Amino acid sequence: MKKPDSVLHFTLREERIWILATTLLVALVFPPIRAYAEELLCGIDRLDASECRELSGLRVALISNTRSHSKTGESSYALLIRHGVKLKYLMAPEHGFLADIEAGKAVGRAVVSDTIPVFSLYGASKKPDIQQLRKIDLLLFDLQDIGTRCYTYISTMKYAMEACEQAGIAFMVLDRPNPVAPLTQSGFMVTSGYDSFVGAVNIPFLHAMTVGEIAMLLQKQYYQRLDLRVISMQGYQRSKFGDEQQGFTFKSPSPNIRNVETAIVYPATVFLEATPLSEGRGTDAPFMQFGAPFINSEDLLLAVRKYQLPGITFEPVLFTPHSSKFSEKICHGLKLGLTDRRVFSPLRTATVLLLELQRLYPLNIRLDKNGRFFDQLAGSPLFREMIVKQQSVDAIMEESLKQREAFNRSIPANHLLYQ
Repeated sequence: MKKPDSVLHFTLREERIWILATTLLVALVFPPIRAYAEELLCGIDRLDASECRELSGLRVALISNTRSHSKTGESSYALLIRHGVKLKYLMAPEHGFLADIEAGKAVGRAVVSDTIPVFSLYGASKKPDIQQLRKIDLLLFDLQDIGTRCYTYISTMKYAMEACEQAGIAFMVLDRPNPVAPLTQSGFMVTSGYDSFVGAVNIPFLHAMTVGEIAMLLQKQYYQRLDLRVISMQGYQRSKFGDEQQGFTFKSPSPNIRNVETAIVYPATVFLEATPLSEGRGTDAPFMQFGAPFINSEDLLLAVRKYQLPGITFEPVLFTPHSSKFSEKICHGLKLGLTDRRVFSPLRTATVLLLELQRLYPLNIRLDKNGRFFDQLAGSPLFREMIVKQQSVDAIMEESLKQREAFNRSIPANHLLYQ
């Protein structure tokens, strides 16, 4: 009786081995169907792939900076030169061609490789010179936006589109990812009389669009005679943040936006620029911390934590800015920590911070006085007025939602390039 038992044991073992071997063989010959992420190709990468055929024979200029690069890390302007494009000159936005000049500081003229001049679009004028544009056939735009309206690169794009229409030349956008696109559209629209260079485009404060999509919308609204060309991306997924896009590297487009996490938090703390508080410029964590000498960190922490804001934490912090507000002075404040970017609400967070700062330090914050710059950042005086009146967070969010829904009803249904 033992022999049959041993045979049976051997047979079962062999059967298990056979099943395993068969499974492995099937997996090798017929791999499972997966939703492989397609590698992202930005507009500049698609030009590279075509060896810039779209620019053949054209005299061109480029609005860009050295942080605009191909997937291989090559600067956009260098890529164009390598392909023999007739690149006549460059134009630099705020922060300069090297993207190293602090916000708000004028940018001067420069030279690249001793041959190509760089003209400033953030100096005496923020709009390209019409006569200068008439010396070219097409103006290229390749800048990395960060998805918040007050970040001025889309304002530069709008002014350039207007100038190109007036000069009678074509305008081409090399599209790039919106690094914070998964965040919900939010914020107040731009009210008539409050448009400025930090609010030149009347879209939601957090807009969830790419620069190519914004350009198409602007053309339909204002520049219908403009010859607009958009080199769209390939493999872009709107549901992913910039650092989640396959094959894409986010390079800091300005001195204080150092990574995607900062770009996510930026719309929550940028309003502090219009207050006496330091928004963390001149420190190792700009926009990720804020404070002032007059702040009591513990009091503010207790007030903010009561709201149980999703996706974000706050901790007391002590810092000394080496430039900007309160330079070389000790500031007390809070440091923000992103715990879940997909539930984080920048507008709700901004609203809570401003409500509590105004309540605790009304004589220091003084949002009831001298609020013009704040209103330009917000696009409307309504946000500031509701903060001063200490209206509820939900009431402020509801008003923002109404404005956003009105905007979406007013624009063409097919204004988006990507799903």
